[in-house]
Amino acid sequence: MNILNKKIEKPFFLRKNAGKNVKASICLMGLGQLMYGQIGKGLLYLAILVCGVLYFISRGFSDLAGLFTLGTKEKDAWFGIEGDNSVVMLLMGILFIAAIILFIGCYLSNIRDIYETQTRVEKGGRPRTFTEDVKKLLDEKFYKTALFLPVIGVFVFSILPIIFMIAVAFTNYGGNIVPPELVDWVGFRNFIQIATLSKFAPTFGRILSWNLLWAASATFLNYFAGLGLALLLNKKCVRGTIIWRAFPILAYAVPGFITLLGFRFMFSYGGPINQMIMDMGHKAIGFLDIDAKWMARLIGLLVNAWITVPSIMLLATGILTNLDTEQLEAAKIDGAKPWKQFTKIVLPFVLFSTTPVLIGQFIGNFNNFGIFFFLRGGLYMDGYFLASDTDLLINWLYNLSISNNYYNIGAAISLVIFLITSMISLFVYVKSPSYKEEDVFR
Repeated sequence: MNILNKKIEKPFFLRKNAGKNVKASICLMGLGQLMYGQIGKGLLYLAILVCGVLYFISRGFSDLAGLFTLGTKEKDAWFGIEGDNSVVMLLMGILFIAAIILFIGCYLSNIRDIYETQTRVEKGGRPRTFTEDVKKLLDEKFYKTALFLPVIGVFVFSILPIIFMIAVAFTNYGGNIVPPELVDWVGFRNFIQIATLSKFAPTFGRILSWNLLWAASATFLNYFAGLGLALLLNKKCVRGTIIWRAFPILAYAVPGFITLLGFRFMFSYGGPINQMIMDMGHKAIGFLDIDAKWMARLIGLLVNAWITVPSIMLLATGILTNLDTEQLEAAKIDGAKPWKQFTKIVLPFVLFSTTPVLIGQFIGNFNNFGIFFFLRGGLYMDGYFLASDTDLLINWLYNLSISNNYYNIGAAISLVIFLITSMISLFVYVKSPSYKEEDVFR
């Protein structure tokens, strides 16, 4: 009841005890600071206001209008007629929304600051000088100063491309409709085409089912193979563990695409494996040929394990050093078999520590572009639209977008990939010991 009856403090912008200086800053950014004698800060806020207003008047609102229309005048280079670039207008419209959010943030920061100054003065203090504010940013609020540039970088290089990709998924940008052609908003038509259109739907269904099978199989194989190697090399009876660990680490140290190109050569018609088969009097086998569906998939699975297992082994080796050996000894005394010890003690302990890594492995395998691109890239097969039977969604997205200009369909598939991986990752994490039994392993 005490919690319910406790007076909830209103946000700073809803308080009624605003003095004249606060009201001045609400009306005009930085004016209240100037009235308190905080010249540097007041001029800074005022400069932000002026720059914001000039941007909005000069092109901001036109950029916002362009975001909705995506252009009204088509360019004609033959007659020298200048027109609108829909893609640029889409990007500039997104930047305008970001600028609005940033401007509102600065405006609220201005009000919060003037409220803090008013409270400080009411308690008998004096307004902080610009130098004192800078020192505060380098001391008490250094975390904000340190995170400013990384946050800007994340927005520019991560969030902005994602938002742009999501926006493109709802347009008809692609195929023959590329600048100088005008692009239009089409709503959910791209997603409907993926699910229903005969050109896309069968290929999407086949690749999605294979993609899910691939991600689950590759993650399972890589994880338990790496854990098995770590357990084996932790055995006291194994001699020369340093040497045995060196081999997988060397395989891990070689760049992945070089390894993939090496395996592609090994399994090619002129590679060493087929040379040995022909030396024994047999015909060469098309391990990665156009009709080698499951054989090519199995080779991809094993090659991916060759590249990935060492990292899991190194991770599991470090985690196993923290395992309570007294529990294993007690289990042995109680008559528990090695398999029982593994499933009841070792595996839960390792899973608790590595669940986030396991989820990351699943997402990485789901979006593993390189494995089949380097092993078997460039094949288009009957029954698949611009894809082969080993392509993953990320490979099909590449074929559609980069090679064939289906940017809208590629963006829609990217959004589907994001939704699938995020939902599976969230479900697995919520059901994992890392989430449900956190206190048990502390």
